[in-house]
Amino acid sequence: MKQALRIPHAEDGMKIGLFGGSFNPPHEGHVHVCELAFRSAALDQIWWMVTPGNPLKDHTNLAPLEERIRHCREISKHPRIKITAFEKSLNVRYTADTLRRLKQMRPRLKFVWIMGADNLAGFHRWQNWRHIASMMPIIVVDRPGSTLSYLSAPAALTLSRYRVDEDDASRLPDMKPPAWTFIHGPRNGLSSTKLRAIGSSQNDTTSKNAS
Repeated sequence: MKQALRIPHAEDGMKIGLFGGSFNPPHEGHVHVCELAFRSAALDQIWWMVTPGNPLKDHTNLAPLEERIRHCREISKHPRIKITAFEKSLNVRYTADTLRRLKQMRPRLKFVWIMGADNLAGFHRWQNWRHIASMMPIIVVDRPGSTLSYLSAPAALTLSRYRVDEDDASRLPDMKPPAWTFIHGPRNGLSSTKLRAIGSSQNDTTSKNAS
């Protein structure tokens, strides 16, 4: 656990994708998003930033941080995916504050924020989301049911003039923000919400059978 609370090692000049979330639980859909981001933007590493808790979400069913980190390590077999919970060490609550501190602490790394298209739909509700867009380029990866979010999401509309064609995604880490791209590709329908629902249903069935 102590290792996970540290910022991962990376050499100066590396292109680092930041993929934040509660990972409650992590699943193959998360891996799929990262594989597309690796290929499209020529990233050197992707850091899974396992958050203590998303301020916009209900924490009732949130698994302990240590458990989520362990599950992330079990499912992410890619050698360049790094699992970290350094956000807890920084004692910050919002993504904008985390990214600002990270850029101050690692100024020689080229950071890119990664999100699924489902998150783009609600990005305008994030604390200081415009500041996030001004701090680092953003990669949005297609997700089932959210393909058109890059045309209709409030944040996408606001940032439309800064959108980069996905054929030029490899240039994104070197571009001055705001800059973002939408990556189309094979979509994985798994989500943490679905997996929690399945787990809850199975637990209910087991309880009924036991009684």
